[in-house]
Amino acid sequence: MASPGYSSILLLLFLCSCNYLAIAQNLPYKAVNLGNWLVAEGWMKPSLFDGIVNKDLLDGTQVQLKSTKLQKFLVAENGGGANVLANRDSASGWETFRLWRVSDSTFNFRVFSKQFVGLDSGNKLVATSNSPSNPETFQILRNSDDPSKIRIQASNGMFLQAQSETVVSADFQGSTNWEDGDPSVFRMTIVKTLQGEYQITNGYGPDRAPQVMQNHWNTYITEEDFRFMSENGLTAVRIPVGWWIAHDPNPPKPFVGGSLAALDNAFTWAQNHGLKVIVDLHAVSGSQNGNEHSGTRDGYTEWGDSYIPDTVAVIDFLAERYGNKPSLGGIELMNEPTLGPDLDNLKNYYQQAYDAVRKHSEMAYVIMSNPLDHSSTELLSFFGSFNRVVVDVHYYNLYSDQFKIMNVQQNIDYINNQRASDLSSVTTKNGPLSFIGEWTAEWNVKGASKEDYQRFAKAQLEVYSRATFGWAYWAYKCQYNHWSLRWMVENGYINLSFSI
Repeated sequence: MASPGYSSILLLLFLCSCNYLAIAQNLPYKAVNLGNWLVAEGWMKPSLFDGIVNKDLLDGTQVQLKSTKLQKFLVAENGGGANVLANRDSASGWETFRLWRVSDSTFNFRVFSKQFVGLDSGNKLVATSNSPSNPETFQILRNSDDPSKIRIQASNGMFLQAQSETVVSADFQGSTNWEDGDPSVFRMTIVKTLQGEYQITNGYGPDRAPQVMQNHWNTYITEEDFRFMSENGLTAVRIPVGWWIAHDPNPPKPFVGGSLAALDNAFTWAQNHGLKVIVDLHAVSGSQNGNEHSGTRDGYTEWGDSYIPDTVAVIDFLAERYGNKPSLGGIELMNEPTLGPDLDNLKNYYQQAYDAVRKHSEMAYVIMSNPLDHSSTELLSFFGSFNRVVVDVHYYNLYSDQFKIMNVQQNIDYINNQRASDLSSVTTKNGPLSFIGEWTAEWNVKGASKEDYQRFAKAQLEVYSRATFGWAYWAYKCQYNHWSLRWMVENGYINLSFSI
């Protein structure tokens, strides 16, 4: 007969093995991304921005300015660090200015080399300041009949004027009849806009943003959605969050508090309906890729070594809060980094962030990604040095020229051949688990039938079910139907039982 101590050890081992089996049985996950919930993405629900004054002039909007008198574009000479001139026949990078929104009509202009346009000691226009203050602040006045025609008022109260190709100054006084011969009138062309979390919160401002965002969080995703997911075969959700969530309820401006309570609710709802939650740090301080979903202010990628301690602190916060929650499926350390040739900062961050998770949980899966501008296998050997780690890859038949000319069958063949091969290359023996963290049944095929979409979705489900950690569709809700998994399920375009 075994001793009581030995029996206790056997019981403990049995319980541990049962717990491990229970965790293992959840894999691979069939998941969906709750995009545009806790990190705003305006393309998914543009109406969120409708109440913002001058909503086409949010932070990060890229504009080009043409003197109507000279018929020349303004340019930051050398891309910055010198005078602003009016001598370009066409516009490119040096002739493009990124807005920092101060108020509904007041802005800073950031140039190619990241300096700000301002006044020198007199009234000449220069682009030499590394941070904006009063001399770098300008008011844009738009023509009510033609909003692309503008005048720009400087901090000295005067209007900018293009006196000549080499002299742009803030010394024009008086009104205008908006004629093209007026040197204070410019034609503004909007080249690109951003609609992310920074844009919506700064656009509404501190008085309106808290209520707008709270209403969005309360209504965009509810417990009923978690019930729907569970009843239709999903086993997990991937929830993008921003770095400011760690500072809730009083995050740095312009972000507003409340997203943390929404994430807490998600964990409760997930437990109620038998789902797992993958917390995905989608937006990091400084921006890891310049996209609006990274929380960027103006589209520049500035995350690097100096941002590592703050970013690790966010992961530490999330791991401490959720690391031992039974519904935690994993913590993703950074979404879609695009960081150039130097991988040392990213590897350093991954090591520190992994250690931060392990301080609070030995069992939580830690999810890492290769930079988008590198091979998907670039860091596989590095990832393999960690325990319970996952490599995240994103597969879209979009965004590159090769997909623009593919027909229905070519897209399906690409999934069955190239995507299957790509997935096999990151699903290695004794390596990290593989996770297709984003994919969609949308493509560039015009006039595709419902049956075409069904075949395309089925092919992806069959191939992506080979990922050892699972897959996550982008997204659960979206204004574009084929991006919305709920719509696709309800309308018979996707049958999740196809997934093994």
